[in-house]
Amino acid sequence: MHTRAFRSRSLRKTILVRPLAVGDTATVSVLFERLSDSSRAARFHCAKPRLSHAELARLAAVDRDHHVLIAWVDGDPAPGASARLVRNVADRERAEIAFEVADCYQGHGIATALVGMLIADARAAGITRVEGLVQPSNGAAVSLLRRVLGRVSMRYEDGAILVSSA
Repeated sequence: MHTRAFRSRSLRKTILVRPLAVGDTATVSVLFERLSDSSRAARFHCAKPRLSHAELARLAAVDRDHHVLIAWVDGDPAPGASARLVRNVADRERAEIAFEVADCYQGHGIATALVGMLIADARAAGITRVEGLVQPSNGAAVSLLRRVLGRVSMRYEDGAILVSSA
């Protein structure tokens, strides 16, 4: 994927989207610091005051099976959001998706655009089934996945909702 841009009407700003550079732990770390405790819990399914070095390295991994997009809001030097897709090594047509948005940018359509771009890239790469594990209390994330994925199936798994493209 190359760099793309879109305009957020509600923010009245341009959002630049580009792939995460391989091993760019600094960008991942800065975005993590912009998440509130409740946003971190929703994203990581538990209290997460900090990321370990191993977690940071895993989240900054970019290769043929790990695709990460970062959104940058015009005028803000820090990243505003990210979305990542991890291809299933046992079933190359399946992948897991996850995303996070800095609290100050939630509700402005950035995640919807980012996830939509990531899904389009995934489908172009032959991925036919995308899954996301979401906390039951995170209705916004469930709604976003339902909108972007279209027809979905949902089931409870280990206290969370597994949203899968059908």
